[in-house]
Amino acid sequence: MDAHNLLPASPLQPMGILSILEEECMFPKASDVSFRAKLYDNHAGKSPNFQKPRPDKKRKYEAHFEIVHYAGVVPYSIVGWLEKNKDPLNETVVPVFQKSQNKLLASLYESYAASTSASAEGPKSGVKEKRKKAASFQTVSQLHKENLNKLMTNLRATQPHFVRCIVPNETKTPGVMDAFLVLHQLRCNGVLEGIRICRQGFPNRLLYMDFRQRYRILNPSAVPDDTFVDSRKATEKLLSSLDIDHTQYKFGHTKVFFKAGLLAVLEELRDERLAKILTLLQARIRGHLMRIEHQHMRGGRDALYTIQCNIRAFAAVKNWSWMKLFFKMKPLLRSVQAEEELGALRAEVRGLRGSLAEAEAKRQELEEKHISIAQEKNDLSLQLQA
Repeated sequence: MDAHNLLPASPLQPMGILSILEEECMFPKASDVSFRAKLYDNHAGKSPNFQKPRPDKKRKYEAHFEIVHYAGVVPYSIVGWLEKNKDPLNETVVPVFQKSQNKLLASLYESYAASTSASAEGPKSGVKEKRKKAASFQTVSQLHKENLNKLMTNLRATQPHFVRCIVPNETKTPGVMDAFLVLHQLRCNGVLEGIRICRQGFPNRLLYMDFRQRYRILNPSAVPDDTFVDSRKATEKLLSSLDIDHTQYKFGHTKVFFKAGLLAVLEELRDERLAKILTLLQARIRGHLMRIEHQHMRGGRDALYTIQCNIRAFAAVKNWSWMKLFFKMKPLLRSVQAEEELGALRAEVRGLRGSLAEAEAKRQELEEKHISIAQEKNDLSLQLQA
């Protein structure tokens, strides 16, 4: 049943189904017929989610109204609603059931949350007893609405995430996908409805600073570095310069909002841009390495040409008579040059020997002077001691 039919309606809207059920329980002569008539008066033709039942021979029970859900149309029978709703659970019996020796009965009421838990925080015992007394007469529908209100409050205060489990086929066969069964599950558990709601709104959002830092690479010239530009203005300039649908985003006070799918398009554009930049960088690096290798190859080629030229020149002149004479004279020239170098070395050795003799004579003279000075020193020491 839809939430707006379960929750209390606003003053401008008709009463919800549970509110009408709660009201009917207050009248002793109320019946299923009067309850159905009041439902038709409040919702038939007024609410798009409420409609009268259609005849269906395959249906095993009599339907009194139908609710249009996003997953389909669900018929409801109101037989026994008033009787069951008038049978509240007395909270004084709950502790007895929880302490029962019957494990099944104790497990049924183990997780029961008493509606007087909030009233237990009252500062005065009189108020506490009054709330407890009033709560003990709560009907099933009223308790259900309170639990639903608490659930909606928790959902609005948090950011819940769900893991949807999909059964691929009914035969538990691996690798088999029943398209109709999967689509039916997606429709019934609200995935398709959630996708439709997301596509109608702006589910994706980013801070201006984060968007500028991440997607500035798409068009760096739109936001120059040499001038200071506010993050919001930079985001506006950047988005206006891109070839995208400009109706798919909106600007807030601190964030930019995107419709479903646009952020994925921006990510694809960013990936393409990064791929181009990295490809260009790799091309530059490979070109630089190949140019260095080409220089080495050119050096080797020039050296090879020089060696080949010398070999060809030698092959051309090696049989000449003058070249044969040169080959015979060349070792002799080396011997003459060796004799000259040997004579120079001998003259140098003679000069070094003369220098060594002079140094030896001078050393002996200095040693004699040292001995005489040491003798004088000893004499002076003896005189000083005397």
